[in-house]
Amino acid sequence: MSTKFPSLNPSQLLLFFTLLSVFLYLPPIINSRTIRTVDSSSHFSDDSSVTYLWPLPSEFTSGNETLLVDPSLSLSLFGNGGNSVIVREAFERYRTIIFKHVGSSKFGTRDLGYDIGKLSVIVHSDDEELQLGVDESYTLLVAKNHALSIVGEVTIEANTVYGALRGLETFSQLCGFDYGTKSVQIYKAPWFIKDKPRFAFRGLLLDTSRHYYPIDIIKQIIESMSYVKLNVLHWHIIDEESFPLEVPAYPKLWKGSYTKWERYTVEDAYEIVNFAKMRGINVMAEIDVPGHGESWGIGYPDLWPSTSCKEPLDVSKNFTFEVLSGILQDMREIFPFELFHLGGDEVNTDCWNNTPHVKQWLKENNMTTKDAYQYFVLRAQEIAISKNWTPVNWLGGGVCPKVVEQGLRCIYSNQGFWYLDHLDVQWEGVYDAEPLEGITDAAEQTRVLGGEVCLWSETADPSNVQQTIWPRAAAAAERLWTSKEAAPRSNTTGGMTLTRLEYFRCLLTRRGVQASPVTNFYARSPPIGPGSCYAQ
Repeated sequence: MSTKFPSLNPSQLLLFFTLLSVFLYLPPIINSRTIRTVDSSSHFSDDSSVTYLWPLPSEFTSGNETLLVDPSLSLSLFGNGGNSVIVREAFERYRTIIFKHVGSSKFGTRDLGYDIGKLSVIVHSDDEELQLGVDESYTLLVAKNHALSIVGEVTIEANTVYGALRGLETFSQLCGFDYGTKSVQIYKAPWFIKDKPRFAFRGLLLDTSRHYYPIDIIKQIIESMSYVKLNVLHWHIIDEESFPLEVPAYPKLWKGSYTKWERYTVEDAYEIVNFAKMRGINVMAEIDVPGHGESWGIGYPDLWPSTSCKEPLDVSKNFTFEVLSGILQDMREIFPFELFHLGGDEVNTDCWNNTPHVKQWLKENNMTTKDAYQYFVLRAQEIAISKNWTPVNWLGGGVCPKVVEQGLRCIYSNQGFWYLDHLDVQWEGVYDAEPLEGITDAAEQTRVLGGEVCLWSETADPSNVQQTIWPRAAAAAERLWTSKEAAPRSNTTGGMTLTRLEYFRCLLTRRGVQASPVTNFYARSPPIGPGSCYAQ
């Protein structure tokens, strides 16, 4: 069930801006740390004390049996959501992952007695709307066949198809290929897992303005997000460097792209949104106004205050807001998610004061440049609200504790640790960053919607984007999904968190995701020497 936001009249927009200005800014903190190595013999089935699931479920129990899974594993769907294409396609994707190494062999196959031959998924609701706060909870039971059952079963039960997707991901991580028997096995069975996310908003920002990413690369990133149960792609589409998106209402805007080959058509954007939905991931689009707007004026120079002063966008012209309204109207047809990001940070208003016609407008309206900035942001929000969107903006340090104390809501990010372009931040810093930091009141804590890690692309492009994101984004993903009780800080787990993360990094690489070694001082750097994937 989607979260409902109150409608606001223009007089309330200032408070609304505070409500939705959500990100916490902290200065970078750089610590010198020793590169750590782990004996690879401590991994997977060799160490029964470690649970190799990422993110950890909220509640689970396990046993000491090893079960064999039939390569002909069948799917049975039940409940009101039993006809879901989303679940059926997800099952086929995961079956391909799970049984990648299982197939016919010219050397023959062993006659194995399989314990698990059927996967039952019960989905109680047929409502497949994907909005903020959709129910992603699920239960997962893995049990061996017994005297009353012809075949063993795996049962996933969820209220929505999106909870079922999370359960399928967890099930896939329980399955491991045994090279000795050439079979898929589930260790530590039977399993009973009862799971739900800690936060409703668990995001990754991708900046496609500083460098262009083809849609196949974006799809790969979305696919990898589903492996850690992230559920929002924050698509920072446009910035001062380039305007790659097609806007039918103002077709000259994408003249601001780097080249005619580095663009996204309306159809491309639809494809990305639909691809993400099939994996339970919303797409929150962003256009950053009034700053970061230089690329807009390539196609429409009147948006610039002058040819020597190209940003912020011209606050004095109605044309600026007409274009903004046209962009939002076209984008509303593409992006169904209820949140839309309007940027709003890093605005140097000196340009307005130094441009004669803007300076005259300020004088006529008795405004300072600070007043004009506020006017622009509030008017942009008003336009977004008129399109049935909830606007989001950037703000600086200490935002979350301040706004939730006033009864408002926030989304957390942390420039010191959750900006993935900061390559000198190790996994522990990412893992230990806490969205509820400084918020002790239980009611105020519920107003933190979640958080996101950010991949700004000044030094990332398709050649290294996955190595920059993973595995550090997985550390934040567990912080956002798993309760603090189930996943305490990294220095309190006796090295188990690192062991689990190193294993998960290797799971990503087995799935074709170019995830960097975990413990290198600089993220996305190559291994420092030969060795096992599980000890890097």
